[in-house]
Amino acid sequence: MDIKRVAIDAVNETIVMTVVHMDYKGQVAKRINEKMPLATVKGFRKGQVPKDLVEKQYGKAIKQEEVKKVVDLALERFVQSERLNLLGTPLAKENENFDWDAEELTFEYEIGLVPNFEIDLEAKNNIVKYIVTADDKLIDGQVERIQKQFGKAIPQDKVEADSDLTGTFANEEKGINNTTTISVSTFNKAAADKFIGKKVGDVVTVSTKGLFADDHQLMDYLKVAHDDVHGLDIEVNFTIEAINGAELAELNQELFDKLFGEGKVASLEDLKAKIKEDAEAQFAQQADQKLLLDVQDFLIESTKFDLPAEFLKKWLQTVGEKKLSAEEAEVEYARSEKGLRFQLIEGKAMAQSNIQITFEDLKAFTTNAIKQQMAQFGQTNPTDEEVQGIVARVLSNQEEVKRLSEQVVAEKLLEVFKEKANPTTKEVTYDEFIAASYGE
Repeated sequence: MDIKRVAIDAVNETIVMTVVHMDYKGQVAKRINEKMPLATVKGFRKGQVPKDLVEKQYGKAIKQEEVKKVVDLALERFVQSERLNLLGTPLAKENENFDWDAEELTFEYEIGLVPNFEIDLEAKNNIVKYIVTADDKLIDGQVERIQKQFGKAIPQDKVEADSDLTGTFANEEKGINNTTTISVSTFNKAAADKFIGKKVGDVVTVSTKGLFADDHQLMDYLKVAHDDVHGLDIEVNFTIEAINGAELAELNQELFDKLFGEGKVASLEDLKAKIKEDAEAQFAQQADQKLLLDVQDFLIESTKFDLPAEFLKKWLQTVGEKKLSAEEAEVEYARSEKGLRFQLIEGKAMAQSNIQITFEDLKAFTTNAIKQQMAQFGQTNPTDEEVQGIVARVLSNQEEVKRLSEQVVAEKLLEVFKEKANPTTKEVTYDEFIAASYGE
């Protein structure tokens, strides 16, 4: 067998394989002999069919099967031996005039190669690392929410500006059907005004675009996926099921102990300090996520390389349970190109920075994530045995391992980006951060 690579350009090649009779005749003969005792041809008893008739009836199909096995194995070994870094998998070129009776059988496969490129993590940029602070307005608002949450609900006949509503958000097309409790003041003014004067049983239709000051609240109240929150512009119906005002809870030691544990908060000043601490820890995570996305965008924009675009569009038509048309593959490629580019850049950044993920890294990250999740549900002091039992169950799931590994990689890359991209630091309020993030 002869195998060679034919370069088209830096990221596209063809593998040409020439198969001769010696490459497959032994296996074909073996299969014919195995077939003879089982062959059935009209006029002959089973097992008594002459070999030439067996070859005539079954030989072509057996030859094609054995040649395919030879070609598939040779192609796999060739890719490995040449250390080809492929995008997608080899695509067989179609040949309507292929002659299976030829002395030499020639097969051609298109391949797309990972491009060679360099990245400069220290290149000049306008990236900002935000330090998000909790201002008095945010803290006072959170204090009031705590008082309302632990206060006494007072049923109301109709919706007022300070009402709390229990009801269901629904949009059949997007699969939204979530029952929640929400304060009228949480909505933007235009949406809030639609609710004033409404009664139990009424249905209010609102747009998701700008419904809340922070689009992430769509995740909390509508259970919209994280990837869908920004730019989501659909109408949802809210069916009012209960309307309540609130008699605010007294800010006393009993409430403080219920919220944070005995003696940890002893005054309004302590409460505000605790709210500020917790809020700013959460804001720091959001700011880090924005920094990571901004660095990604910068690297994608500043790192130039060609992709085997036409090859990948063809390849997209062949993978997955549902085969795509050329038009559908074009759309899918446009949707995924940016992600593919960053995936390649990310791999290069990891190699340049010698980033490696160990099982201990993954276990430590998972342990911390589990503890945070348990704390959200009031389990602030779980035993190590409890935590590690959950960690073991999580890490036994391969899909979870993949998802968590991606998060560990992102966390390690973020530290590298913070150090090498040298972003400008800027202190802002949460409202200013939202405006900077989403232009709201």
